[in-house]
Amino acid sequence: MHLTSMLFLMIGCLVSGSYAVLKLYSNMIEVVEWEILSLNSCTVIFTLIFDWVSLLFLCFVLLISSSVLYYSGSYMKGDKNFNRFMYLVLMFVFSMAAMVLSPNLISILLGWDGLGLVSYALVIYYQNEKSANAGMLTILSNRVGDVAILLSIALMVKLGGWNFLYYAYNMSDSKWLGFKLLIVLAAMTKSAQIPFSAWLPAAMAAPTPVSALVHSSTLVTAGVYLMIRFSPVLDSSYAQSVLLIISCLTMFMAGLGANFEYDLKKIIALSTLSQLGVMLSILALGFSDLAFFHLLSHALFKALLFMCAGVFIHGVGDYQDIRYMGGLVKFMPYSVMYMSICNFALCGFPFLAGFYSKDMILEVAFMSWVNFVCLWMYVLAVGLTVSYTMRLIFYSMSGEFNLSLLINVKDTNDLMTGSMIMLGLGAVVGGACLSWGLFPEPYMICMSKIMKSLVMMVSVIGGVIGYFCNLLSVNYKLISLKNYFWVVFLGSMWFMPFLSSVKTSDIVMKAGILMEKIGEKGWLEKFGPQGLYWSLARMFVILNEFQMNKVKVFMKMFVLSVLIVLFMYI
Repeated sequence: MHLTSMLFLMIGCLVSGSYAVLKLYSNMIEVVEWEILSLNSCTVIFTLIFDWVSLLFLCFVLLISSSVLYYSGSYMKGDKNFNRFMYLVLMFVFSMAAMVLSPNLISILLGWDGLGLVSYALVIYYQNEKSANAGMLTILSNRVGDVAILLSIALMVKLGGWNFLYYAYNMSDSKWLGFKLLIVLAAMTKSAQIPFSAWLPAAMAAPTPVSALVHSSTLVTAGVYLMIRFSPVLDSSYAQSVLLIISCLTMFMAGLGANFEYDLKKIIALSTLSQLGVMLSILALGFSDLAFFHLLSHALFKALLFMCAGVFIHGVGDYQDIRYMGGLVKFMPYSVMYMSICNFALCGFPFLAGFYSKDMILEVAFMSWVNFVCLWMYVLAVGLTVSYTMRLIFYSMSGEFNLSLLINVKDTNDLMTGSMIMLGLGAVVGGACLSWGLFPEPYMICMSKIMKSLVMMVSVIGGVIGYFCNLLSVNYKLISLKNYFWVVFLGSMWFMPFLSSVKTSDIVMKAGILMEKIGEKGWLEKFGPQGLYWSLARMFVILNEFQMNKVKVFMKMFVLSVLIVLFMYI
């Protein structure tokens, strides 16, 4: 089944990719609409848009999905629910495709909610307590964004439609600030920006092929893609400033947390969170084309990075702690080669996929009007990225193998290693090809020599610091034990998982119980449905008396009472 699905998605990738190139150079847009419901002047329309942005992104989604499905044929081979897993992954891909091809908020909601629902089913796939908790945190965090989309749909009613491409000019003034903030909130929840960052590392409870799909081109990138589509609406607004500050904080926080993490998949998840902060921060500065460029180039090497991590985890007996690895370059040279390419592309090593997009983003950000805090967060995030990458290489690939009893660590699985070829090629030359295709005219970069070389200097310094800190960490004098509070604080993303689960849920549950007592079982009970029920019941009793021909009795009593009142006054 996985081969059929892979071939189907690969054919779709080739068709959408060739169509995207045609649209890019002909500068044409095709919109297909089906009217579902008409309500006064508002019509509910299912809309599909075929322009170079949607088709190119769909091409990358299908390319990565086909590689992941081929990879899953070996990774999930022994699973008894293998077919169910494949159907869930295909539903995930189709939900993302529905969202990518929709310029209409209502049709976007179908793909948006589909991603949330299927992601929950995939996170709880292994059916244990940890997966259940992670799935609940994931779906509840994403529901905040779903509510924001629903409220923005309600606000767009006064425009007479929900196709935001038609109404971008009308929403450029300050009257639509609430709508813009709702869209930013929706993107923040899906892309796991602060304070919704806790669900992204928790979602690593899902199988590794799902993580490769989620972190490269589907779930977390949906928020970035939505912001790219809404970028004309956000031009010069407070929502843009809010997004810039939050994304820079997320970028810095994720890079810092990855340097204290030991779970292989969570380190890669935090690197995704850092890169999402890069995308949204440059988008907040007004460069949506650069954000889209980095979105595509990042998708190639991040999917491959997770696939290599899955091969490592399988090889060392399903351990995910990087301290149990080491010296894998001697046993798995093929996978280590791909892992190294991905790590260097993530750091922005010259002429790999990440270099073309990341270096341009940083240089444009340094040229822009950003405050001092955001500038330093950019600089520190670059250094931290190289630092945790060197840490990952130090623990997993170099040195001696730390599980000497497990000697059967080899690159013998042709399905797993064969699925990496296409993405490995993309991680090497994909950035250059995208740069030539998307930017036929080069950006004009004007900056001093110090600012120009700042990225390279910070990268080298971050790598050296990361390497020497790792040498100290294997010593018997463990500095981390002396500063336990700060290690836990920085390693747990500033206590965000605790705040997102235990404390917040406790406050929310208590507030819900109070509202239930006062509202649902209090005033709403009196004046709501129950009060209306008893009022109508009494009224129907009286009507029943009239229906039973007892009108004469009531009339006699009424006349008698009137006569008594008159007699008393006379």
